[in-house]
Amino acid sequence: MVKKRERTGLGRGLSALMADIEVPATATPVGDAAEADARGLRRIPIDRIRPNPEQPRRHFAETALAELSASIREKGVIQPLIVRPDPAEPQHYQIVAGERRWRAAQQAQLHELPVIIRDFDETELLEVAIIENVQRADLNAMEEALGYRQLIDRFGHTQDKVAQALGKSRSHIANMMRLLALPEEIQGFVRGGQLSAGHARALLTVDNPVTLARQAIANGWSVRDVEQKAKASGAKTKRTKTKPRVGDKDADTVALERDLTAAIGMVVNIDHQTSGEGRVSIRYKNLEALDQIIRLLSNG
Repeated sequence: MVKKRERTGLGRGLSALMADIEVPATATPVGDAAEADARGLRRIPIDRIRPNPEQPRRHFAETALAELSASIREKGVIQPLIVRPDPAEPQHYQIVAGERRWRAAQQAQLHELPVIIRDFDETELLEVAIIENVQRADLNAMEEALGYRQLIDRFGHTQDKVAQALGKSRSHIANMMRLLALPEEIQGFVRGGQLSAGHARALLTVDNPVTLARQAIANGWSVRDVEQKAKASGAKTKRTKTKPRVGDKDADTVALERDLTAAIGMVVNIDHQTSGEGRVSIRYKNLEALDQIIRLLSNG
């Protein structure tokens, strides 16, 4: 029986995967039987390289691709792709990291690309693809938040572990993941660049986030404007409530609500009484979300 390999930490670490290896200007094409150079670098025909079907990143800006293609046409591909042997097609390779470079190289009509071949299993393939994506500077806030969610949901990593591996603060991870609790229409505004992450965070506290988001876009409100409108909306809601509120929540309860909301992507409310009793409620939007709650509770 094959013993299952234990997973420790977060994947193999970015330093081991994304080494900054430059392609020599006089690099020689490498055939199937030829040896790679001392650094493991090879050159592979571009038509034998396939994208990762589980690639988390789905949107590649055409303008940015065109700019990268022009640079590649002039200077070549400086940073090699990370690939693995394609399990479904012999003599072909699957992209682990570098699909954007592969797409731009196709536009530049290159015939081969520099690659480093690594032997990843399916789990590592997806994990590394997610990590590479969330490290990119041009991700929109929703893509970044989904990347964190995938690392936590699919691989059981904690927010602390993800933050440590990616060199980010835990509060940044939690705050970005909170955006996943927003209505889909607002998430679409963020993906499309109509609203920033700052706008979206300000909308988390209001009862009518979609209405306020539409007004923000129509009127060109700044993040500060939205924060002020959200505060005024919250104050108005509080004044018109007829149901009495027993005390304000302490900072620990609020922080716990935010962590749980970020962890499961649904709004979690905790009503904790001074007697020690309380209630935890989760707001879901559809049956799929309800199924997710049931799976989480069933798995302990």
